[in-house]
Amino acid sequence: KKTVYKSVLLSFVLVIAVTVLQRGMTANQFLQSQQQKELSPEPMNAQKRDNVLPVANNFWKKEQDPLTKTADATEKQARSWDVTTTNCTANLNSSKDDWFKGLEPNFQQFLLYRHCRYFPLLINHPEKCSGDIYLLIVVKSIITQHDRREAIRKTWGREKEVGGKKVRTLFLLGVASKEEERANYQKLLEYENHIYSDILQWDFLDSFFNLTLKEVNFLKWLGIYCDNVRYVFKGDDDVFVSPDNILEYLGDQKAGDLFVGDVLHKARPIRKKENKYYIPNALYSKTHYPPYAGGGGFVMDSPLAQKLHRVSETLELYPIDDVFLGMCLEVLKVTPVAHAGFKTFGIVKNKNSKMNKEPCFFQNMLVVHKLLPPELLRMWDLVHSNLTCSRKLYIL
Repeated sequence: KKTVYKSVLLSFVLVIAVTVLQRGMTANQFLQSQQQKELSPEPMNAQKRDNVLPVANNFWKKEQDPLTKTADATEKQARSWDVTTTNCTANLNSSKDDWFKGLEPNFQQFLLYRHCRYFPLLINHPEKCSGDIYLLIVVKSIITQHDRREAIRKTWGREKEVGGKKVRTLFLLGVASKEEERANYQKLLEYENHIYSDILQWDFLDSFFNLTLKEVNFLKWLGIYCDNVRYVFKGDDDVFVSPDNILEYLGDQKAGDLFVGDVLHKARPIRKKENKYYIPNALYSKTHYPPYAGGGGFVMDSPLAQKLHRVSETLELYPIDDVFLGMCLEVLKVTPVAHAGFKTFGIVKNKNSKMNKEPCFFQNMLVVHKLLPPELLRMWDLVHSNLTCSRKLYIL
């Protein structure tokens, strides 16, 4: 028996020695590699949305270095965008009801797919939130409006640092709504992103009703990648914005659930079918909307944005994105703050008024809607020239 044991032991030692010589490893390294192979977990599937593995983190923390590395990898996996496929079928539960049949086709389409919230990311830039970001500027745009994005990059969307406070910019997009435009515009967008690295794009059609998808997908993205962002400005790509005035305003704010903009109180749902914002009674039967800030531009603090995302998942999506955020704020019992420097309907609502083209008014504003690229570039140059105003409008 002793002879047999000695032979087996000698064979084992020879196997180790040959392996060590072949791989150029020390015996200790060889044994460690065997332990790692035995203890390494199977790859974890993170395909499902919000898939959480409740015991994984606690389990791995109890182990030694090799397993700590695995824990770090698992945590990073859970902290990344986890929607990789579009698996969305129509919900036909109400399609045979009379109220549903009486709706216009676009509302029928919206209701059939309203349960589909999150979509794969086609272009992602998590590095935009690396380090401490004081203000993240987020702009809703569509794939065909390259000229608007260019104008913003040259003006209020320019990334900078003011007094140690970093300002970063991102554009939010879906895919082209017209199929014949999709392939060519997608290639142009990818080239644009290669140059500027400031595009977030999801795999849903860019349409008016899908603006709410842009809202909830961004809030989810922010929660995953942007722990170090203090404030978020979110607006359209046809507005004039003064980041300096926004920073000055934020400098006086205390920590709290800040949501500030051009607030509408007791706005009524529009029932005229020819109006862009028409909403049928079947979709919203109340006489007034909750208070909400115009989607042209508003500012919120990041902790509130995290709460908005969680609440948004408890509500059914609504086809008007800024109203939907108002509904979320109502659930949170947060009242949006009205500020005179946010003019999401122009400085005055009369589009032909000379006040809407007066740079001395723009100089003191935070957000003004609506300016197309040539107007934006011209107004930006005027406001930042040696402008002399006979009287000043103080609103900050």
